[in-house]
Amino acid sequence: MGRRIKWILICCAAGLILLLGASPARPARPPQKARPVQQAEGGPLDGRVIFIDAGHGGTDGGARARDSGVWEKEINLQVAKKLQSALEKSGARVIMSRDTDMEYSEKKRADLTARLDKAQAGGAEMLISIHMNEYHSRSESGPQVFYRKDQGQSRLLAGALQEALIEGLQPVKKRSALAGDYFMLSLDIPSVLVECGFLSNAAEEKLLLNDAYQTRTAQAILNGVIEYFALADP
Repeated sequence: MGRRIKWILICCAAGLILLLGASPARPARPPQKARPVQQAEGGPLDGRVIFIDAGHGGTDGGARARDSGVWEKEINLQVAKKLQSALEKSGARVIMSRDTDMEYSEKKRADLTARLDKAQAGGAEMLISIHMNEYHSRSESGPQVFYRKDQGQSRLLAGALQEALIEGLQPVKKRSALAGDYFMLSLDIPSVLVECGFLSNAAEEKLLLNDAYQTRTAQAILNGVIEYFALADP
């Protein structure tokens, strides 16, 4: 009985070998091309490092809106955060002087010095300080950008921002960028102070408190920053 089983197994194995040898060889698969890696397109401000200063904060409230009583420091921060978001979406790395209601010192010069130190430590190549204006006459209105008079790149940046603000906000009073003596503009990088409008003007106060208008203001500043780099680094 053992020999018989062994003989059957040998015959089955031989048949299987013949069957495999008779089957046609499968054609080799053509090599597949590697799929290209999809890379997201870079934004217009890729690699740029921008410092945003939300003016005032803490015990320093800045100007106060005539009708609503809202402090300037609050609106500055709201606009600064919207600008931060817009810049980051365009590829920039943003350093904020503050993102809460705080100050570095109750002494004004020490507070400003700490903000400038933060900009330098972060490697900022541009500084934008956000503020709201006021005047004893309630008729004054319109955004205005200030720059350090002996800094040519700051003047170029201020001009680009001023044009972008006029185009984006269509203010009743179309102002021009001006040189100003501000300690916050003392770094050796393009630096500007943006007065977004007048809290002493009833109509403009309402606009500056409006979320959609703040977003338009941030977008206009972003457009000016992009235009500046196009002019400075063609």
